[in-house]
Amino acid sequence: MTLIYLTDIRLNAEIGGPPDGPAVILVHALGTDLTIWDDLLPLLPARLRILRLDLRGHGRSDVPTPPYSMGALIRDVEQVVDHFGIRNAIVAGVSLGGLVAQGLAIKRLDLIRGLVLSNTAARIGTPALWQTRIAQINATGLEPYANGAMERMFGRTYPDNPQMPRVRALLTGTDPKGWTGCAAAIAGTDFYTPTAALRLPTLAIAGANDGTTPPDLVRETADLIPGSRFALIRGAGHLPMVENPGVYAAIVTNFLTEIGHIQPD
Repeated sequence: MTLIYLTDIRLNAEIGGPPDGPAVILVHALGTDLTIWDDLLPLLPARLRILRLDLRGHGRSDVPTPPYSMGALIRDVEQVVDHFGIRNAIVAGVSLGGLVAQGLAIKRLDLIRGLVLSNTAARIGTPALWQTRIAQINATGLEPYANGAMERMFGRTYPDNPQMPRVRALLTGTDPKGWTGCAAAIAGTDFYTPTAALRLPTLAIAGANDGTTPPDLVRETADLIPGSRFALIRGAGHLPMVENPGVYAAIVTNFLTEIGHIQPD
């Protein structure tokens, strides 16, 4: 892992794969970090050049004083991509990361040739909902919030999900300032109009048990982009790359092959 020193922040990033390989950028969800992709990486084609990072306020990246803007999150990723000289990349973002992916494609189409929008939407929740959650976290921290979040992410049987403790630990281990900062960015973001103007290969992935970004919401966002593909992973919730990385990897690899980003084996 590498700390990238930008003008106003240090961001933790990790890059791997052949330097001349086709690039994929992975952007994580709110209250997690780049490790949510750990089980997926060995299942993706080895010829890919894969960049993943901790968003501001998360993982090993700096935690500025909240609130944050979506523009700041997008600029952070843009600068890390430029730092590594990546071009013609596929950006795969989950939840908050999917908003960042949409914003990066809107801003820097010269860098991006395709999108994987996982368990995300052009708008997630309402400003009032996010302000209520921000007030709750400011008052009591993330621990009391965690069980409700896990139920929305994994479904009603979340206590029995073998991956839940790992994700819950990531959430409760997140700095509350980082969580509320990024939650404020989500609250202020509505990409319906700019996302509908995008014209690039797009795959949207939903989890059947996802109560945070339900499948219908994900499909609605996919339908904004002409020619987009939609995949539903049954038996998975908000983080299918954690719950079912094998199926997730197969869907993503098939998409990368179909659009010519990688050649078939």
